[in-house]
Amino acid sequence: MANISKLFKRKSVEQIQSEYGASELKRTLGPVNLVLLGIGCIIGAGIFVRTGSAAALHAGPAVVISFIIAGTICAFAGLCYAELASALPVSGSAYTYSYTTLGEFAAWIMGALLLLEYGLAASTVAVGWSEYFVSLLHDAGIVIPPELTTAAGRVLTQDDGSTITGVFNLPAAGVSVLMALLLVVGVSESANVNNVIVLIKMTVIIAFCVVGAFFVNPANWTPFIPEPTGVDGEFGWSGIMRAATIVFFAYIGFEAVSTAGQEAKNPKRDMPIGIIGSLVICTILYIATSLVLTGIVPYTELNSGAPVADAVNSFGPGWKWFAVAIKIGALAGLTSVILVLMYGQTRIFYTMARDGLLPKPFSSIHKKFRTPWINTILTGVIVAVAGGVFDINTIGDLTSIGTLAAFAIVCISVMWLRVARPNLPRGFRVPFGPVIPVVGILSCVYLIFQTPPNVQMFFLWFMIGAVVLYFAYGMWNSNLAKGVVITGHEPPPQDFETPHPKDPQG
Repeated sequence: MANISKLFKRKSVEQIQSEYGASELKRTLGPVNLVLLGIGCIIGAGIFVRTGSAAALHAGPAVVISFIIAGTICAFAGLCYAELASALPVSGSAYTYSYTTLGEFAAWIMGALLLLEYGLAASTVAVGWSEYFVSLLHDAGIVIPPELTTAAGRVLTQDDGSTITGVFNLPAAGVSVLMALLLVVGVSESANVNNVIVLIKMTVIIAFCVVGAFFVNPANWTPFIPEPTGVDGEFGWSGIMRAATIVFFAYIGFEAVSTAGQEAKNPKRDMPIGIIGSLVICTILYIATSLVLTGIVPYTELNSGAPVADAVNSFGPGWKWFAVAIKIGALAGLTSVILVLMYGQTRIFYTMARDGLLPKPFSSIHKKFRTPWINTILTGVIVAVAGGVFDINTIGDLTSIGTLAAFAIVCISVMWLRVARPNLPRGFRVPFGPVIPVVGILSCVYLIFQTPPNVQMFFLWFMIGAVVLYFAYGMWNSNLAKGVVITGHEPPPQDFETPHPKDPQG
């Protein structure tokens, strides 16, 4: 029974807040930085990559409704994140929230889910980056052998009717490795770089919507909701819900804001603004873009990893300069998304290792760069291999199901904390009592069961493996179970928003 009790051992709220107070990370991020950080992660795969397949295979022009459904469900979880972030402003995000509320075992499960949410999401975006990169190179007359730009084992039909089989997606793996190396070295100006990239890709998206509106053919929106084929999830309302699970992937970025809790100037005020603000702005942009996209190109022709590139290519030769600009902007945007996702994953690994749930090397800080270099390299390898080997729809669905499960646990955490610590100071409270968290849980569970059966099965085996690892390692090495207290005096990692200590501005 003693060992069973370890499963529910919690960090106290006071311990979490003292770890925040002991942090040596510089608190420089205001609400604008946090909103831009969230937008920097959200805008990317949702608009530039997954919208096409969601429309072509499942919802047609009604993918707009899918975005609204996914955004609404995400808002439920976002409000819960905002309350937890305002009460527990620490690095580690949902992992730390689970540790404080539901206990160590739930925290471990959350850590496993976040590997899907961040690590595989970065792989998905890397595959989309690859398609835009290949399209841009094609405009310049450079052709990479298609076997090296698609998932292993995937059969592609060429224009002449011949087929080729994918070997490895080299561009996707390459950009993942480059981002990992960048995170190892650390870039003191990268917060400013991120802000500039966010503004660039927002400009690109708005330009696409404005210019693309002149090329819209309203006939492409008819029928707005295509007739179902008889196969569950193919058009009709079941298709809209299936597409919602696909585009849900597009909303995971707001959670990256919560990983920056230790750098926020006024977390109780700024964290909710960053989370909700970035979510609202991106939802509006998603709706506008999906309307224009399906209005320009018949939805049946959008099943690719670069649907926006396909749309601008249809403008004609006189608009080639615009197509190139859009693709460059998309590449810049997708690059920043990969960077932010991999950053979030490495910091979660770092936090778990500090808690003893992962081996100590995961929290090892490079003496020169002051970054968690070992776990960053491992993250880079995982992201590169997954991006190089797997099809974008498979890893995208796995990301969505992991994210949905994580969001459900966050909603449960809010409810538990309301009961256990009703008087805990909160800078933000979820409105309407327990109604929104309950609706959030039920909505997430519903969408999980809209994913393909093979994805659900992979997810089940993944979680079984995670549970086995906890009982084999995490349970016996947990600092909390052993009574070891982390004081915060050892060198922390350099976050990519935080100036390097040698920087005179720092």
